[in-house]
Amino acid sequence: MKKIIYSFILKYIVGWKIEGNKTLSQDTIKKSVIITVPHTHWLDFYLGILIRGSIGFKSNYLAKKELFVFPLNIFLKWTGGVPVDRKSNNKLVDQIVNIFNSKKEFRLSLAPEGTRKKVDKLKSGFYFIAKESKVPIFLMTIDFENKKSLISEPFYPTANKKADFDYIEKYFDG
Repeated sequence: MKKIIYSFILKYIVGWKIEGNKTLSQDTIKKSVIITVPHTHWLDFYLGILIRGSIGFKSNYLAKKELFVFPLNIFLKWTGGVPVDRKSNNKLVDQIVNIFNSKKEFRLSLAPEGTRKKVDKLKSGFYFIAKESKVPIFLMTIDFENKKSLISEPFYPTANKKADFDYIEKYFDG
């Protein structure tokens, strides 16, 4: 029932459509990293919630641990927030890999730009998280002009980071 409500809101109220992989292989792939580009507005979060609900998969996102105080912590946990310590000396990638290793099912949604401003290069943390956790990456676009999201098939990082980033950047080109 929730999936129907999310789909109705996304399609008929927001006017948004989803193209490409509409399952994120949720029956066979229980762990993955989902990156969404571009991340240009704070409303992207709510759009992501609607897309996730329309497809019917669970995913999590990272938020600095300082945000997890009452009553905000209730909302953050309910929507899939995972607290992390973002201080530079705390090895964030290792923290997240440990989360992946400790769970049977875990999908992590990230905005690889690391900001809502326009950037020329994606940060690489998502790549190393996926590679070290041995999970695929799903690529998802947010196209506000055409009100649609395109979601890729699973992409598994290889030993060639440059070739992998060329593929990822080509997917998001335009």
